[in-house]
Amino acid sequence: MLPVDEFVATLPKATLFGAVYFTDMDERPVQLHAVYSAEHPWQLPGGTAEEGERPWRTAVRETEEETGLVVSGPPRLLAAVFGLPGAAWPLATAGYVFDGGRLTDRQIAELVLDPEEHDEVRVLALPEWRPLMPARDFARLAAFAEARRTGTAAYVGTWDWDEPGAPEE
Repeated sequence: MLPVDEFVATLPKATLFGAVYFTDMDERPVQLHAVYSAEHPWQLPGGTAEEGERPWRTAVRETEEETGLVVSGPPRLLAAVFGLPGAAWPLATAGYVFDGGRLTDRQIAELVLDPEEHDEVRVLALPEWRPLMPARDFARLAAFAEARRTGTAAYVGTWDWDEPGAPEE
Protein backbone atom coordinates (compact mmCIF):
# COMPACT_ATOMS: atom_id res chain seq x y z
CA MET A 1 0.00 0.00 0.00
CA LEU A 2 1.33 3.42 -1.03
CA PRO A 3 1.50 6.38 1.34
CA VAL A 4 -1.42 8.76 0.78
CA ASP A 5 0.62 11.46 -1.00
CA GLU A 6 2.10 8.94 -3.44
CA PHE A 7 -1.27 7.32 -4.09
CA VAL A 8 -2.92 10.72 -4.67
CA ALA A 9 -0.22 11.57 -7.22
CA THR A 10 -1.38 8.60 -9.33
CA LEU A 11 -5.04 9.68 -9.42
CA PRO A 12 -6.71 11.62 -12.24
CA LYS A 13 -6.97 15.35 -11.66
CA ALA A 14 -10.04 17.39 -12.55
CA THR A 15 -11.44 20.88 -12.45
CA LEU A 16 -14.92 21.27 -11.01
CA PHE A 17 -17.66 23.54 -12.34
CA GLY A 18 -21.21 24.54 -11.55
CA ALA A 19 -23.73 26.02 -13.98
CA VAL A 20 -27.40 26.96 -14.10
CA TYR A 21 -29.88 26.08 -16.86
CA PHE A 22 -32.62 28.64 -17.38
CA THR A 23 -35.44 28.84 -19.87
CA ASP A 24 -37.96 31.51 -20.62
CA MET A 25 -41.62 30.91 -19.81
CA ASP A 26 -41.99 28.98 -23.10
CA GLU A 27 -39.21 26.48 -22.17
CA ARG A 28 -36.70 28.02 -24.60
CA PRO A 29 -33.11 27.75 -23.29
CA VAL A 30 -31.33 30.95 -22.25
CA GLN A 31 -27.63 31.09 -23.09
CA LEU A 32 -24.81 33.62 -23.02
CA HIS A 33 -22.41 34.33 -25.88
CA ALA A 34 -18.81 33.94 -24.69
CA VAL A 35 -16.29 36.55 -25.84
CA TYR A 36 -13.36 34.29 -24.93
CA SER A 37 -14.27 30.98 -26.63
CA ALA A 38 -14.84 30.51 -30.34
CA GLU A 39 -14.89 26.74 -29.73
CA HIS A 40 -17.82 26.96 -27.29
CA PRO A 41 -19.59 30.21 -28.22
CA TRP A 42 -22.87 29.70 -26.34
CA GLN A 43 -22.85 28.80 -22.68
CA LEU A 44 -24.95 28.59 -19.57
CA PRO A 45 -24.17 30.93 -16.70
CA GLY A 46 -21.56 29.18 -14.57
CA GLY A 47 -17.91 28.50 -14.20
CA THR A 48 -15.00 26.87 -12.43
CA ALA A 49 -15.09 26.30 -8.68
CA GLU A 50 -12.74 28.23 -6.46
CA GLU A 51 -10.69 26.57 -3.72
CA GLY A 52 -12.99 24.94 -1.15
CA GLU A 53 -16.16 25.82 -3.07
CA ARG A 54 -18.95 23.32 -3.66
CA PRO A 55 -20.66 23.07 -7.11
CA TRP A 56 -23.98 24.66 -6.09
CA ARG A 57 -22.19 27.64 -4.53
CA THR A 58 -20.05 27.94 -7.68
CA ALA A 59 -23.16 27.98 -9.87
CA VAL A 60 -24.83 30.63 -7.71
CA ARG A 61 -21.70 32.82 -7.52
CA GLU A 62 -20.89 32.57 -11.22
CA THR A 63 -24.49 33.25 -12.28
CA GLU A 64 -24.57 36.40 -10.19
CA GLU A 65 -21.14 37.53 -11.48
CA GLU A 66 -22.04 36.86 -15.12
CA THR A 67 -25.66 38.06 -15.18
CA GLY A 68 -26.49 39.93 -11.97
CA LEU A 69 -29.18 37.33 -11.29
CA VAL A 70 -29.29 35.91 -7.76
CA VAL A 71 -30.31 32.25 -7.78
CA SER A 72 -31.96 30.81 -4.70
CA GLY A 73 -32.16 27.20 -3.61
CA PRO A 74 -32.70 24.55 -2.87
CA PRO A 75 -30.49 23.20 -5.66
CA ARG A 76 -32.19 20.94 -8.21
CA LEU A 77 -29.66 18.86 -10.12
CA LEU A 78 -30.31 18.55 -13.85
CA ALA A 79 -27.08 16.93 -15.01
CA ALA A 80 -23.61 15.73 -14.20
CA VAL A 81 -21.03 16.42 -16.92
CA PHE A 82 -17.63 14.79 -17.34
CA GLY A 83 -14.84 15.27 -19.86
CA LEU A 84 -11.41 13.71 -20.17
CA PRO A 85 -8.31 15.93 -20.37
CA GLY A 86 -6.74 16.81 -23.69
CA ALA A 87 -4.06 18.83 -25.42
CA ALA A 88 -5.79 22.16 -24.79
CA TRP A 89 -6.51 21.43 -21.12
CA PRO A 90 -4.49 18.92 -19.09
CA LEU A 91 -7.19 18.16 -16.48
CA ALA A 92 -10.45 16.28 -16.63
CA THR A 93 -13.59 18.37 -16.17
CA ALA A 94 -16.39 17.40 -13.81
CA GLY A 95 -19.42 19.56 -13.29
CA TYR A 96 -22.98 19.89 -12.16
CA VAL A 97 -25.78 21.71 -13.95
CA PHE A 98 -28.66 22.93 -11.80
CA ASP A 99 -32.19 23.89 -12.82
CA GLY A 100 -32.64 27.63 -12.47
CA GLY A 101 -36.28 27.53 -13.51
CA ARG A 102 -38.11 29.80 -15.91
CA LEU A 103 -37.28 33.48 -16.32
CA THR A 104 -39.80 36.12 -17.28
CA ASP A 105 -39.15 38.41 -20.24
CA ARG A 106 -38.46 41.17 -17.75
CA GLN A 107 -35.88 39.09 -15.85
CA ILE A 108 -34.13 38.26 -19.12
CA ALA A 109 -34.15 41.91 -20.24
CA GLU A 110 -32.64 42.95 -16.89
CA LEU A 111 -29.67 40.57 -17.05
CA VAL A 112 -26.41 42.50 -16.76
CA LEU A 113 -23.56 40.74 -18.53
CA ASP A 114 -19.93 40.86 -17.48
CA PRO A 115 -18.40 42.24 -20.72
CA GLU A 116 -15.13 40.42 -20.07
CA GLU A 117 -16.98 37.12 -20.36
CA HIS A 118 -20.20 37.55 -22.38
CA ASP A 119 -21.59 40.02 -24.87
CA GLU A 120 -25.09 38.72 -25.64
CA VAL A 121 -28.03 36.83 -24.18
CA ARG A 122 -30.20 34.75 -26.48
CA VAL A 123 -33.39 32.83 -25.94
CA LEU A 124 -34.17 30.35 -28.70
CA ALA A 125 -36.21 27.21 -29.18
CA LEU A 126 -33.99 24.16 -28.80
CA PRO A 127 -33.82 23.33 -32.56
CA GLU A 128 -32.74 26.92 -33.29
CA TRP A 129 -29.64 26.44 -31.12
CA ARG A 130 -28.33 23.54 -33.24
CA PRO A 131 -26.65 25.56 -36.05
CA LEU A 132 -25.08 27.98 -33.56
CA MET A 133 -23.18 25.40 -31.50
CA PRO A 134 -20.75 22.51 -31.93
CA ALA A 135 -22.62 19.20 -32.08
CA ARG A 136 -21.50 18.00 -28.66
CA ASP A 137 -22.44 21.33 -27.04
CA PHE A 138 -25.89 21.07 -28.60
CA ALA A 139 -26.23 17.45 -27.45
CA ARG A 140 -25.38 18.57 -23.94
CA LEU A 141 -27.96 21.40 -24.09
CA ALA A 142 -30.58 18.94 -25.39
CA ALA A 143 -29.77 16.58 -22.50
CA PHE A 144 -30.41 19.42 -20.03
CA ALA A 145 -33.76 20.20 -21.67
CA GLU A 146 -34.74 16.53 -21.57
CA ALA A 147 -33.72 16.25 -17.92
CA ARG A 148 -35.92 19.23 -17.10
CA ARG A 149 -38.81 17.76 -19.12
CA THR A 150 -38.64 14.29 -17.58
CA GLY A 151 -37.45 15.13 -14.08
CA THR A 152 -34.60 12.62 -14.46
CA ALA A 153 -31.05 13.96 -14.14
CA ALA A 154 -28.81 13.51 -17.18
CA TYR A 155 -25.28 12.16 -17.27
CA VAL A 156 -23.12 13.66 -20.02
CA GLY A 157 -19.94 11.59 -19.88
CA THR A 158 -18.38 12.32 -23.24
CA TRP A 159 -17.67 16.03 -23.16
CA ASP A 160 -13.95 15.43 -23.68
CA TRP A 161 -11.40 18.09 -24.56
CA ASP A 162 -9.97 16.35 -27.65
CA GLU A 163 -12.77 14.15 -28.86
CA PRO A 164 -16.08 15.29 -30.32
CA GLY A 165 -17.73 12.71 -28.07
CA ALA A 166 -17.22 8.97 -28.14
CA PRO A 167 -19.93 6.44 -27.27
CA GLU A 168 -20.46 5.76 -23.57
CA GLU A 169 -18.86 2.65 -22.16
